[in-house]
Amino acid sequence: MRRRRVLVLNHFAAPRGEAGGTRHVELFSRLDGWEHLIIASNLNPQTGRRVGDSEGFVTVPVMGYSSNGISRILNWISYAAAAMLRGMRVGRVDVVYGSSPHLLAALAAWLLSIIKRVPFVLEVRDLWPKVLVDMNHLSTNSPIYRVLTALEEFLYARARTIVIMAEGSRTELVARGVAPHKIVYIPNGADPEDFVASAPREDLRLRYGFDRVTAVYAGAHGPANGLDLLLDGAEQAPNVDVVLVGGGVLKHGLQESAQARGLTNVRFMDPVPKSEIPDLLAAADIGVHVLADVELFRSAVSPNKVFDYMAAGRATLTNCPGIVSDLVMDSHAGLAVSPNEIGHGLDKLGSQTNEDLIAMGINGRAWISRNQSRSAMANLLNHALEDAISL
Repeated sequence: MRRRRVLVLNHFAAPRGEAGGTRHVELFSRLDGWEHLIIASNLNPQTGRRVGDSEGFVTVPVMGYSSNGISRILNWISYAAAAMLRGMRVGRVDVVYGSSPHLLAALAAWLLSIIKRVPFVLEVRDLWPKVLVDMNHLSTNSPIYRVLTALEEFLYARARTIVIMAEGSRTELVARGVAPHKIVYIPNGADPEDFVASAPREDLRLRYGFDRVTAVYAGAHGPANGLDLLLDGAEQAPNVDVVLVGGGVLKHGLQESAQARGLTNVRFMDPVPKSEIPDLLAAADIGVHVLADVELFRSAVSPNKVFDYMAAGRATLTNCPGIVSDLVMDSHAGLAVSPNEIGHGLDKLGSQTNEDLIAMGINGRAWISRNQSRSAMANLLNHALEDAISL
């Protein structure tokens, strides 16, 4: 029997070894009986560096951007156009899989599915444009909002299957008229075996210069991440060192803010390859998950950072109420606080004994192994793709 093939359009996908979102590389490479080709941008949004091709992963040129203005919109448009052209050169496929958040990538995937006469699967990472409204970046009265909403509903109607990453998205989609049977829940996940450090913890702490209780945030530095709240928390918890690792459009402003406040317990690091994250987290004491205080994030997020921290065996701190807080607290993997109380969380975890922090990490790792490994998520994806082509 020939192996089936899926074509994946994800603007922000990252290959193994790069900083950023490796969800699709890790999931699609685990599929049974399928080949895959991911088309991504050749510009890593965290590092600003160019990304090359690898097995099952190709890139297309895009326009660079340095803010959330017109240059970023042109970046989206250039990806959608280039991915369309690249996808048309791909041979036979059985499914085209398009991932948001921005809808132009998903639109390009739908167009390719029409050209190739195969089912279209839509992955909803964020509920656009609702999240833009909730973050006060867009008004419901604006023409842009109306256009994006029309495009969103167009794509929902034409997708054979809609993959969601948070159960809260299901409620929103059904309320918008999406048939429940089209919706498949495949959240982010992590595998503890991928987070084995390359050296003893004390050696790694020396390597990174961690000599006090250290909380690490590893991820994007953008508007949705709420890192101004993390700086507030660091100011309120001088007994804990806070290390922010990654890149994004707000990083320079955050660095200036930390310097202006005189935050000697805050340090910024450049993005590190995904392969280095196990060592970085092994050296830390606490993994920090931060989001801006947005109502939608309480029910419609699937925080990869939290799963990484838990898989790495780190005590986890989150400021996101709702499903993320419930996960951390119910698994006894760390501490959840309200959006503006990160300082309290840092202070409380920083006052725990090393044994208590280790116990939280063990609890988190055990929960991930049982409930949300990458392999288990790939199995769900396998079924979703098989169902899409059999309908």
